[in-house]
Amino acid sequence: MDFSRVALSEADQAFHDDIRAFVAEHVTDEVRWRNREFGENFDEQVHLALGEAGYLAADWKSESEGGFTAVRRRIFNLEIARAHTPWYHWGTTSVVAHILQQFATPELADLVLPGVLSGHIRLCLGYTEPEGGSDVATCKTRAVRDADSWVINGSKMFTSNAQNAKYVFLLTNTDPSGPKHKNLTMFLVPLDSPGIEIQPIRTLDGDRTNIVFYSDVRVDDLYRIGEVNGGWTVMRSALDSEHGLTERDAEGLQDVAAMAGHGMLMAEAFDLAAALVADADESVAYRLGRGVARMEAALSTPGMFGRVGIGQTMRDLSVELLDLLGPAGALPTDTAGSADDGAAEYLFRLALAMGIYGGSLEVFRNMIAQHELRLGRPNYGSSATSSV
Repeated sequence: MDFSRVALSEADQAFHDDIRAFVAEHVTDEVRWRNREFGENFDEQVHLALGEAGYLAADWKSESEGGFTAVRRRIFNLEIARAHTPWYHWGTTSVVAHILQQFATPELADLVLPGVLSGHIRLCLGYTEPEGGSDVATCKTRAVRDADSWVINGSKMFTSNAQNAKYVFLLTNTDPSGPKHKNLTMFLVPLDSPGIEIQPIRTLDGDRTNIVFYSDVRVDDLYRIGEVNGGWTVMRSALDSEHGLTERDAEGLQDVAAMAGHGMLMAEAFDLAAALVADADESVAYRLGRGVARMEAALSTPGMFGRVGIGQTMRDLSVELLDLLGPAGALPTDTAGSADDGAAEYLFRLALAMGIYGGSLEVFRNMIAQHELRLGRPNYGSSATSSV
């Protein structure tokens, strides 16, 4: 029996044809070129078209609320990925929108959610700080209450798509003398507020992210999400989704591994390389086969375990691809003489970044060790000694 195929009903086949036609119309070569050039992983016209067609609302809602069935959700995600649609910003927006639905006041949710589903409002994340590393709970961005509003000062790194967003889901410290994890408060801050400055940063893989400065930014208490000093509870839901710790659907049609989309880019690069070196000797075939086996293992590993597997496999195999393709494989896309239109070269750059953002591979390994294997916390102190 072939378990890789799902027989589509007539209605589901029609949906498949419709979404493929939609993607062909809106995700053009120009859109993909523009995304490579500017690295925003977002295209406003595509995003608005998805909203107008009802696809954003259907993807965001559960089936019981009128959203996609499991089969249609899988079709939708596969077609979006197949076309290399620049829409990573939707993932961030969708997660924060669900947090609003769960923790925000009805007034704030009603203000924001309709625009999210139409595509006109996008949301971004304000967690990491310039000196904070992966431990976001060390937050030093201050929010001080002033009557019915708050005054915010600080800065955040890696606020991707802030330039395209209406609001930032911002982590602040509201009690510097309080215990860690119990002194944090979340806000949804309008990014057009006076005192906010967005500065672009270009990453190694060509993406744009931002550093955002907050100088005496005044925010109404309406925009507070959850209880004062209860921000860690609010934020954990968002972090679990980002880390691949969310509940799986009953049908088993989701991606198995977190960050599987990056794994599929790796698979595409391998397919291109295999076609180019098909007539090479048996040692090359062995190396390609070994790489494919590693990819399949990583993509078949669940949740954040798979995220680590994909990230490490990308780092190892991108070097293997560059070696197999030779100097022409190191040329970027849209460059004359590139062996594979830059697929291997891009994978090499992406692999380094993918092992950092959203939590580094080392952080995820520690999470697995502590929370899944029940090992102790790592000791990085200078007092740790070993005998020879």
